[in-house]
Amino acid sequence: MINIFRIWAIAANGFREVIRDRILYVIGFFAILMALALRILPEISVGADGKIFLDLGLAATSLLGAIVAIFVGTGLINKEIEKRTVLVLIPKPLSRSELIIGKHLGLSGVLAAMLVIMTSIYLAMLAWAKIPFSPTAIVISQGFLLLELAVLTAIAILFGVFTSSILATLLSFGVYFMGHISRDLLKLGEITKNTNIETLTKYLYLVLPNLERFNLKNEAVYGILPTSGELWANLLYGILYITLMLTLANLIFTRRQF
Repeated sequence: MINIFRIWAIAANGFREVIRDRILYVIGFFAILMALALRILPEISVGADGKIFLDLGLAATSLLGAIVAIFVGTGLINKEIEKRTVLVLIPKPLSRSELIIGKHLGLSGVLAAMLVIMTSIYLAMLAWAKIPFSPTAIVISQGFLLLELAVLTAIAILFGVFTSSILATLLSFGVYFMGHISRDLLKLGEITKNTNIETLTKYLYLVLPNLERFNLKNEAVYGILPTSGELWANLLYGILYITLMLTLANLIFTRRQF
């Protein structure tokens, strides 16, 4: 029986652990990058610096968030296994599923805090530079970015359960890049007119997460968002994919012997 309080304890401990790993230095790097962009862009672009800054800020939060989700996520369980601390945790009244869910929630909390701070810095700079933008569109875009990062964290945990940290990181980055071009892969398979390739691309499209469903950066730049129906459908898709990845991670972790 899953215990909410034990999950919360693991999540809170994981949150503090990741913060102690100086992960929030990423925020300092983001702030410096945005300040430099705000200073340099008007000199190298003629009249388009506002749009470029809008694009750059959203792209930077997305990339930095993905790097943190993958590098930290792959080590959440793997680190416990390598350090043998899992031998101390498992005999306690703590199930393996609680450990996995708690670790996922802890890192998701860190990513949420990072996004809130980076988005606040970003919006403040936009306002200071008097660049026109839609706060609602940007906030919704960043909310779906958080959902994408939660999906990436679940995938990273899944790989980290049964492979080394290095291989899990490489696989997670592979899924990240493939997940953003999964629709293009499907179209490529149709163009080739080759049955084998078409079948392969269809399976890849079904298995890989369609991360483009959470990519609302272009819409945020122009202040145009999908319909509420599409947003709800994408939210449900993300939640279901996270649930599936964590379930698979739990099944694999349960069968591991220590």
